[in-house]
Amino acid sequence: MKNKFLYIVIASVIVACSAPDKKAELEKLRTQKAALETQIATLEEELAKSDTTKQKLIDVIAMPLTPQTFKTYIEVQGRIDADENVSLSTEMPGTVTKINVKVGDEVSKGQVLAETDARAVQQQINDLQTSLDLATQVYQKQKNLWDQKIGTEIQYLQSKNTKESLENKIATMQEQIRMSKIISPINGTIDAVNIKIGQAVAPGIPAINVINFSNLKIKADVAESYAARVKMGNEVQVLFPDMHDSIVSKVNYASRAINNLTRTFGVEVLLDNSKEYHPNMVAKLKINDYQSATPKIVLPVKYIQKGTNESFVLLAVNGKVVKSTVKISHEYNGMAEISEGLKEGDLLITDGYDLINEGDNVNVKK
Repeated sequence: MKNKFLYIVIASVIVACSAPDKKAELEKLRTQKAALETQIATLEEELAKSDTTKQKLIDVIAMPLTPQTFKTYIEVQGRIDADENVSLSTEMPGTVTKINVKVGDEVSKGQVLAETDARAVQQQINDLQTSLDLATQVYQKQKNLWDQKIGTEIQYLQSKNTKESLENKIATMQEQIRMSKIISPINGTIDAVNIKIGQAVAPGIPAINVINFSNLKIKADVAESYAARVKMGNEVQVLFPDMHDSIVSKVNYASRAINNLTRTFGVEVLLDNSKEYHPNMVAKLKINDYQSATPKIVLPVKYIQKGTNESFVLLAVNGKVVKSTVKISHEYNGMAEISEGLKEGDLLITDGYDLINEGDNVNVKK
């Protein structure tokens, strides 16, 4: 019984003594584990950096470059003008007695559009015609006698002079009758009638406007600095803001004279008669002043980056970013013509180019 009790006491002492050793051992192992995990993480990170086969690819979008014709334009403002646009007035003071046309009427050259009172002149013509009839009879008789060598030469010459003088006076009066009428000098359309029956008119006061709408053109002034680049035959894009319409035409005339005050020269563009254009309407012209002789690589200026002494773009070549130095020959409207540094088929990085550097590995999406 005593031995049994002794064994129990010894076992309790052993258990009591071994428990703290296990706890200490456990804490020691946990500390070693944490240190090992830290070392493993550090080694994995270093291996990942040194192993280029496992680098993360950066997604970018690239477009293949193709040559195309590059054009630049000069933008100026012009207005529609008519070669035949006349404002007519009477040539003699008087009172309007007749108006033969209204706005919108088509008229022809030589047509009488309106008349003023010419009764007094007509009466004078009638009186002179009576005298002319008598003078003509006298002249014929004197001529017949003179042909027969009867009478004197002075009688014949006096009768001839009287007749011719009356004819000249009648011709003058008839010209005054003509001047009392407003006559169209062109074929065209009545654009305005500014007179009324009974209204007093005088020379120089606009009475009727006639416009030939079949001969319209656009006139514009271009800065002197473009004189060497704007020629007859250049392509022109014409925009009519008020009509919400546009056409493509050519420069019909480019003046060689420079205006001394404005330092500009005039250009003209003819219009066809297919649409109802209005004289003095504003038109915006885009005159083609340069066109590449052969197709060139053209790309948006925003993809071109500026270095200290160079301009460059980023290309995708075999999954890597490659920097290519480029030479810009012309720029217009956000586009650039490249003369050196790029060729057909190159993949220009257009999306993500601001997040990458030369030599980076990329995943290209077209």
